[in-house]
Amino acid sequence: MILLLICFVVFLVLGMPISFVIGLAGFAYFASVKYLTFETATQMIVAQSQSFAFLAVPFFIFAGNLMNVSGITARLLSLARLLTRRMYGGTAQISVVMSTLMGGVSGSATADAAMETRILGPEMMRIGYKKGYICAVNCVTALITATIPPSLGLIIFGFVGEVSIGRLFAAGLIPGILMMFFLMATTSFTCRFYKFDPPKRDAPRLSMGEIAENLKESIWALLFPIILIVGIRFGVFTPSESGAFAVVYALLIGRFVYKELTWKNFKQALITTLKDNGAIMLIIAMSGPFSYAITWVKLPIALSNLIFGITENPQVLVLIMLGFLFITGMFVDSNVNFLLLTPIFLPMVKQVGIDPVHFGVLMATVVTLGVMTPPIGSALYTVCGIIDCPPEEYTKFSLPFMGAVLLELAILVFLPHIVLWIPNMIFG
Repeated sequence: MILLLICFVVFLVLGMPISFVIGLAGFAYFASVKYLTFETATQMIVAQSQSFAFLAVPFFIFAGNLMNVSGITARLLSLARLLTRRMYGGTAQISVVMSTLMGGVSGSATADAAMETRILGPEMMRIGYKKGYICAVNCVTALITATIPPSLGLIIFGFVGEVSIGRLFAAGLIPGILMMFFLMATTSFTCRFYKFDPPKRDAPRLSMGEIAENLKESIWALLFPIILIVGIRFGVFTPSESGAFAVVYALLIGRFVYKELTWKNFKQALITTLKDNGAIMLIIAMSGPFSYAITWVKLPIALSNLIFGITENPQVLVLIMLGFLFITGMFVDSNVNFLLLTPIFLPMVKQVGIDPVHFGVLMATVVTLGVMTPPIGSALYTVCGIIDCPPEEYTKFSLPFMGAVLLELAILVFLPHIVLWIPNMIFG
């Protein structure tokens, strides 16, 4: 076990891509154990990539990219601008509302954060926002996409832990909306503190006609997560097939409803999807030997004994696990955390009576938060690179938003019925 961890840490410090870090660490351990062979390690890679359930991941990535180039994103942005135009920090509030609306379209927090920074960043700089604040609000608010379906984190957690994808999708709705309110309150408070973007008193009041007109334009995007959950619930398609449905849905809406999906846009979405899927599926495949090695050295049992030695209170145990996930998320890719830590933590939460769906939503949120934290958060460096912002400035402005997210998570730990109300109502 020591060799496995040493190799993992050394390769990570050397700056290797995370897929090679876990792959080479796994192979190094196989080479050091007499009863394990390289043939077995290779078989683990192949077996990890042969899961029928994982078909949903590339399909949902493709669907999200199609929706981004087919006019759906532009219509959601228009609706978000309308709803926030009389708020304090209205331009920053657009990012929060937009992330909530985009949750049913993107499924990827990093992609959502990058898109919103590119769209809103120049305008926010023009009206006086600091670069660090721009990156913080656009990056951390993208965390909402980690819970509102179709979240890629929930899909991977469900498949690895054999938890109902339909129930996970339904469970993410209320936490996602609740997070929106927490982050909107934080945005309002911080904008007042820094005196960013006071509301324009001459802005016209919202009218039902305007709201109805914007809803008419964006209704197809807003309906998507609902159609997805209902379709899974009534057996119209399986969770794996729902990804294929999402692609067909995006094609039909983009081509025949909004009529903005051209052959050029389609090729652009396809190229982006190939790059995204290549990175994610390589991580998934290379996690095979590493996961096998973790099981071989009985790390789940050792970690379980350690945590249960601290306390057996279910809520405190979950808080300890979430703290551990938050720390590992600072250093390890979110997809790797789902693949490696779900098999370790899920039996433990079941043992103390915590609903796996409840824990899945909490884990998806805190693990995805890791891509927004230093020192190696991918979303952090993506948004900072877009507008040339120093990461330390981002970190300073992101603290209130991080605090709001952690407060919401703490509430959800102690009030599981908030998470489970919709899935219990729909699925029983």
